[in-house]
Amino acid sequence: MNEITCIGILVTDLIAAPITNYPDKGKLVIVDNVGIFTGGCAVNTGIALSRLGIKTGVIGKVGNDSLGDFIINSLKSENVDTNGIVRSKEKNTSTTVVLVNDEGERSFIHYIGANGDLGLDDINFKYLSGNKIVHIAGSFLMPKFDGAQTAEALRKIKGMGITTSLDTAWDSSGKWFETLETCLPYIDIFIPSIDEARMISKKDKPEEIAQFFIEYGVKTVIIKMGSEGSFAFNGKETIYMPAFKVNVKDTTGAGDSFVAGVLTGIIKGFSLKASLELGNAVGALCVTSFGASSGIKSFDETMDFIKEHKNNK
Repeated sequence: MNEITCIGILVTDLIAAPITNYPDKGKLVIVDNVGIFTGGCAVNTGIALSRLGIKTGVIGKVGNDSLGDFIINSLKSENVDTNGIVRSKEKNTSTTVVLVNDEGERSFIHYIGANGDLGLDDINFKYLSGNKIVHIAGSFLMPKFDGAQTAEALRKIKGMGITTSLDTAWDSSGKWFETLETCLPYIDIFIPSIDEARMISKKDKPEEIAQFFIEYGVKTVIIKMGSEGSFAFNGKETIYMPAFKVNVKDTTGAGDSFVAGVLTGIIKGFSLKASLELGNAVGALCVTSFGASSGIKSFDETMDFIKEHKNNK
C-alpha cells in the first residue's frame, strides 16, 4: 500500500546545457552536456518521495512507445509503483526539450502528448485506498483533466478520508483562476510557485496570495519562491523559510523536489516549519546536479545536509 500517490504529468526531458547563446536560423551551437532524463511533475515528485523513503505510486498517461517504456522502467528502478500508469492509443509520450543557460535557468520546448489524454476515467480510485496523501502534480498541463475533472477527482479523494495536495505549472492558455476555481475547496495543501500564485490570485505579496486561497477553502498554502526560499500560511502560522545556499548547476525539478520534501515532512509528522525546511533542503540538493532527480538523496542524507548547512542560508 502506498503512502502517497502522485497524479499528473509524465515527461521525458532532453536537456542541453549550457546554452550561452541561441543559434541563428540554420546555424549550430555546441554545448557541453546533452542527456535524456525522466521529467514531469508526477515523475519528479514520485522519485524524490521514494528516495526519501516514502512508499509512492504514480498515476498518469504515456504513449505506447519507447519513451513511455523509459519512464515506466525508470520509475520501477526507483521503487515507485507504476500500476496506475495507463497507455494512450492516440498520443506519444510527452517530451520537453530543456535549454539550460550558464546560470542554471531553463527555457522549454514542450510537447503535451499523452498528458493531454489523461482524464478522470483513467484514475482507479480503488488504487488510492489507504493512501495518506494524494498529490495532483502539474495542473494546467493536462487539458482534459484540468478544471472540472480535477475538482471531481479531489472531491472523491477527500471523501475517502485522504489528504489532498496540488501543485501547478505555467498556464500557457492564460485561464489561470478560471481553470482552478472549482478545485480550491477540495485542496488541503496548495503548493504553487510565486509566479504562478500571482497569476492565479492577481495578488502580489505572499501573505495576500495565501489569504486569497484560504478564503476559497484551501487549508494550507505553501509557496515556492526559488532562491528566496519558501513561504507557508495555514490561517494560524505564517512562515518564511530561507533557501540553502548551494552551487546551482540546473534548476530542473527543483520545485517538484521541494514538494516531495514538504510532503515527506507532513507524512512523518513534522511541524509546518520543519516540513518547509526539509522541502528547501531537497530542492537545494536537486539543483546541484543535472536532471530533475540526479541530486536527490535519502532521508537520512538530507537530514545530515540540513544539520551541516543550517547556518548557510
